[in-house]
Amino acid sequence: MEGPHQNQPLLSAGTAPEKARAAMLLVHGRGATAASILSLAEEFRQDEFLYLAPQAGGNTWYPYSFLSPIASNEPSISSGLAAIGAVLAQVEAAGIPPERTILLGFSQGACLALEYAARNARRYGGVVGYSGGLIGPEGTPRDYPGAFEGTPVFLGCGVSDPHIPEARVLESAEIFRRLGGEVTARLYPRMGHTVNADEIAFVREMMAALIRQV
Repeated sequence: MEGPHQNQPLLSAGTAPEKARAAMLLVHGRGATAASILSLAEEFRQDEFLYLAPQAGGNTWYPYSFLSPIASNEPSISSGLAAIGAVLAQVEAAGIPPERTILLGFSQGACLALEYAARNARRYGGVVGYSGGLIGPEGTPRDYPGAFEGTPVFLGCGVSDPHIPEARVLESAEIFRRLGGEVTARLYPRMGHTVNADEIAFVREMMAALIRQV
């Protein structure tokens, strides 16, 4: 499709595609950049991964809250979902299948990444939502097709996050379990809208476990 997030830069780090044993797609938050979230690669310290981060047009994946009616955030949401799908297709064409690819996002990027995974449920190397949840207002139908077939899923968020309600994180976790994900959800007291050391450590081990399975 043509939209605000097509024909934007795609940044990479880590191992070259032809040598990588696994991949991670990282989706940045509102007002941030692909370069900023790509810096997580230094925290994860998994040298056998290819890291890829798409850039949102205008540094924002969609204009309003992720709790707003989905139609009010279109065509931006559909454009962002298409951008994620295009990167995953590129990774698979390079010889790294979805079951060896982890999809990760922070904040607005986490919401988009989780929504993509739910709408395209299958076995992935992992799905990670740092401070995010599935998109749409309360009561949005969640009759997603597909199954995660045991995909490890991690959702982490502050209990009093100013942007992400605790209830939406828990609802998202339950939906991912219903779709067959192996879900770990952690809610942290006294944590702001950020990523903490425990979340980094959990995903680092998720990545190491994936490499051990390859």
